[in-house]
Amino acid sequence: MNSMYFTEEHQMFRQSLKDFLQKEVVPHIEKWEETGHIERFIWKKFGEMGFFGIAYPEAYGGMNLDLFYTVILLEELQKINSGGFAAAIWAHAYLAMTHVNKEGDEAIKQKYLSASISGDMIGCLCITEPFGGSDVAGMRTTAVRKGDSYIINGSKTFITNGVYSDYLVVAAKTNPELGNKGISIFIMDRNLPGISATKLDKLGWRASDTGEIAFDNVEIPASNLMGEENMGFPYIMQHFALERLIMGINAHARAEYALEYTLKYMSERQAFGKSIDRFQALRHRIADRYTEMEICKEFNYSVAKRLDQGEYVVKEATMSKLQSTKMADEVIYDCLQFLGGYGYMEEYPLARMLRDSRLGPIGGGTSEILREIIAKMIIDKKDYKPAT
Repeated sequence: MNSMYFTEEHQMFRQSLKDFLQKEVVPHIEKWEETGHIERFIWKKFGEMGFFGIAYPEAYGGMNLDLFYTVILLEELQKINSGGFAAAIWAHAYLAMTHVNKEGDEAIKQKYLSASISGDMIGCLCITEPFGGSDVAGMRTTAVRKGDSYIINGSKTFITNGVYSDYLVVAAKTNPELGNKGISIFIMDRNLPGISATKLDKLGWRASDTGEIAFDNVEIPASNLMGEENMGFPYIMQHFALERLIMGINAHARAEYALEYTLKYMSERQAFGKSIDRFQALRHRIADRYTEMEICKEFNYSVAKRLDQGEYVVKEATMSKLQSTKMADEVIYDCLQFLGGYGYMEEYPLARMLRDSRLGPIGGGTSEILREIIAKMIIDKKDYKPAT
């Protein structure tokens, strides 16, 4: 393990997490994959172990640890082969909770952040819309001020934890004529009148509840505005760096898991009198894929280090997601091929991995959008700035 980034304490945490996942999570994965419903008890156990509080202030029950503890959490979640379970956990801990921590006032943090860290509340982040996809600035959901309240109307889609979460962090237009300069961020309880959710049927990530959410004249207190009005777009863009790096780390971790599993299989599988890891055509393909995975992993670690030191790594995080998710898809495609017919069987892990991995180049900004963002930065010299 790379000692440039991981200390002995990190390694102890990794082993403790591995043991926890094997004991408490793995026995239930097949059930959750089948039902599409992650039972509530595991959220509470994650909270009791402190896993939701890794990155958050001690004042709310967190541990305020460096980003490499989060890297370890993300990597090990990928290695139990349920992209849906992993997504449910990190979408709560690093999408919804990031906004609550960064933009929420003290009252909001006391109510939502503390309960999120303890595992008593589950959050979701609602940005993507049915008509907009990756076009955040084109959102149509509105929040109209009415006295001491806001009235929310609109819809969101592809929301992880969108059905079973307890609260929603919602982006809406407070000043539609200003375009992306008229977006604000709100928090609201799931059980408010006018909120409804429909569960979506997906190719992969089967364990997670991805939902489409409708807001029909939902009234919330004005105090549920997070941060400044009309500053939502900069907040979203600022946190996209973390989300994209998370998806890059997820990608290198699942590629590494696929390669480790496949190498073990190849060492045991016999053909023409020898194990198939002796055949040059396969050996060289593995060498290529392992090299690509290691390059992505090292790049992701370096970006994580810079982000942990407070740098605004929007370009590098965007590159991380773009390249790592592409790499993971190619690695897992080849690994399935190396298993032959068994790779296509559900009792082997590669079939699920192939489905789950395919969301990587789509969710959190499609690869096509990411390439245009990178092009703007390196060709047009566009300089993205953090929210102030």
